[in-house]
Amino acid sequence: VQLQASGGGLVQAGGSLRLSCAASGIMFRIVSAYWYRQAPGKEREWVASIHPAGATDYADSVKGRFTISRDNVKSMVFLQMSDLKLEDTGVYYCQVRSPQTFWGQGTLVTVSS
Repeated sequence: VQLQASGGGLVQAGGSLRLSCAASGIMFRIVSAYWYRQAPGKEREWVASIHPAGATDYADSVKGRFTISRDNVKSMVFLQMSDLKLEDTGVYYCQVRSPQTFWGQGTLVTVSS
């Protein structure tokens, strides 16, 4: 199983970014997918989940600003991030569970003032 995350970058506070994660080697349509992030000096934290039928969950810190979605045909999961804040800075990781857990390599998001 391989997960390839992309879309990170430098953005000003209040801006938007869209992260993508392409999965291979797994029957993507039947697994739940997740985004996590790790800020400098902090532990990795869960950000959002999307389940096979499309149900979603969000951490309180991103609710209303981030949207997770998936494309089962392309085996991809996305994270649309809007109204970005300084505290959203970190490395963002995608994850799938089959039930074995697999992680992508991470993509860096830097929010500047």
